[in-house]
Amino acid sequence: DVRGRLRGVVLEEGEKVLCDIVVANADPSFVYLNMVDPKHRKTHTDRVVHRRRPSMSLFVAYFGTDRLYPDLAHHTIILGPRYKELLADIFDRRTLAEDFSLYLHAPTRSDPGLAPAGHENFYVLSPVPNNRSGLSWSEIGEAYLDRIYMELERRGVPGLREHLVTSHFITPDHFEHELRSVDGAAFGLEPTLSQSAWFRYHNRSEDIEGLYFVGASVHPGAGLPGVLCSAKATERLIPSLPSSERLPIPAPTKAAGVIL
Repeated sequence: DVRGRLRGVVLEEGEKVLCDIVVANADPSFVYLNMVDPKHRKTHTDRVVHRRRPSMSLFVAYFGTDRLYPDLAHHTIILGPRYKELLADIFDRRTLAEDFSLYLHAPTRSDPGLAPAGHENFYVLSPVPNNRSGLSWSEIGEAYLDRIYMELERRGVPGLREHLVTSHFITPDHFEHELRSVDGAAFGLEPTLSQSAWFRYHNRSEDIEGLYFVGASVHPGAGLPGVLCSAKATERLIPSLPSSERLPIPAPTKAAGVIL
């Protein structure tokens, strides 16, 4: 409204949902750039938001095999030959390195019921640059997947490609277009000193009264514990409005109760 206070949300279909408070678990950068008119954003202007550095992204492959790999643990970290230089490729140069450091997850190691008898399922995670890199994942994704499978075969999963029965992968494009994370960042804002803890997006919007945030880009930080703590911090900030000040609750619809 004219006082800069949130009065509701407008859905993609055009439906208006009146409310006193909105808690957004979407990427705050996306919310400010796409869901709040610039005239209402004196603090989080387009220029300020674009100056924020998004975190790296991920290439994740999900696959199943028709044989068992009993020597694998539930969690396996496969370190490549470089560490600092690989991080520079990902964060600074934003180039796709030839070598890998991978995380391999084998949930059937502790719960065999997640796959048919004699089968296993896995996912493997490879840190990659976010979409500020300009990489075309629609063109390079399949080849990158095959390179990862070759590396896994070399580093402890022999005969992997011969025993694949299902395979699927996601790229930074999934984070950007499906999850609406700006630039395809997998962990919200990059945790630099100037973007950590209090310097991340605040749980209560400085621009819009009644708008609150939770999630990876919000204080105190990314990761499951950080996201849960952000929800706890936001919960303490949300005021308990007297019933006389609350807007009337609209009739139930498919959007009622949705947290954006």
